[in-house]
Amino acid sequence: AHDYYKYHPMPEISNWMVQMAKDHPDVVSIVEYGQTYEKRVIKLLKIGVNTGEKKKAIWMDCGIHAREWIAPAFCQYFVRQILEAYKTDSKMGEMMKNIDFYVTPVLNVDGYIYSWTNETTRLWRKNRSPGTSSCNCYGTDLNRNFNANWGTIGVESDCCSNIYCGTQAVSEPEAQAVTYFVGSRREDFLCFLTIHSYGQLLLVPYGHPNSTAPNYKELMDVGLAAADAIRKVHGKSYTVGTSPAVLYPNSGSSRDWARMQGIPLAYTFELRDDGTFGFELPEDQIKPTCEEAYSGALHIITYAHDKAFNGAVATAAAALWTTLLAVGVTGTNLM
Repeated sequence: AHDYYKYHPMPEISNWMVQMAKDHPDVVSIVEYGQTYEKRVIKLLKIGVNTGEKKKAIWMDCGIHAREWIAPAFCQYFVRQILEAYKTDSKMGEMMKNIDFYVTPVLNVDGYIYSWTNETTRLWRKNRSPGTSSCNCYGTDLNRNFNANWGTIGVESDCCSNIYCGTQAVSEPEAQAVTYFVGSRREDFLCFLTIHSYGQLLLVPYGHPNSTAPNYKELMDVGLAAADAIRKVHGKSYTVGTSPAVLYPNSGSSRDWARMQGIPLAYTFELRDDGTFGFELPEDQIKPTCEEAYSGALHIITYAHDKAFNGAVATAAAALWTTLLAVGVTGTNLM
């Protein structure tokens, strides 16, 4: 009886992962793919039908920033939704056969656990690695530590800063884990989604203002359609664009790294809200936030799937199915 509409500490999320694998042994398995600085295991759920063949894949990670508790809540909700849809929806059944979903509910495990310690640590952002010998502070911003224009803009070299980028690119074990796991399979991944809060944004590559993704138009078109799908659920507007255009310039993000690896569709989701509650989003907003974000994520994933497997009909099919799904989600609220 896992409650998807409350925030869960790490032990409960770990137990939930084990339960998901037990409840759905035909399509869910746990993959351990790294260790944190404090030697905790980083795990993901691999979800898909075992066809015995190499498959295309979708990446999703949540909780790279410790204080963004709505992100792990969304990863849990996302997993439940695709597993329920798989039983009843022919489109999800098709996608489960063609692709595997790799979902990391909490990437920054040490930081997330630390953010649960007490009220003084609730807004902790970084991981928990110690600073350099000349600096007494802890933590590196993992989303400034990837090898993508590392250390060039939107970062700090002071290890006490919330946007400290580390001593070098991929210095942190959590960033190393993603870099190795995704990088060694990069030709398999159709899509890379990294979930954050807050601001109600869909960010496309690149974070550096002097860099433009080769498929920028496609990223924007798919992102804008995903924002439409989000708005249809509860009326919330999400802004779509590069980080320099709609937020601030940055470097070393996992999204930019994924696009540079050749993964064509890479997005950062910044979930609710617009700043009223910020990182401390009330639990009564978990359900609507997850419902709308699911609709948006599903649009991007469906587009990626259909482009790979159905060619030219991708955009229309994704739009139609996302619309139908959004109607279904909101329809439950009207009954």
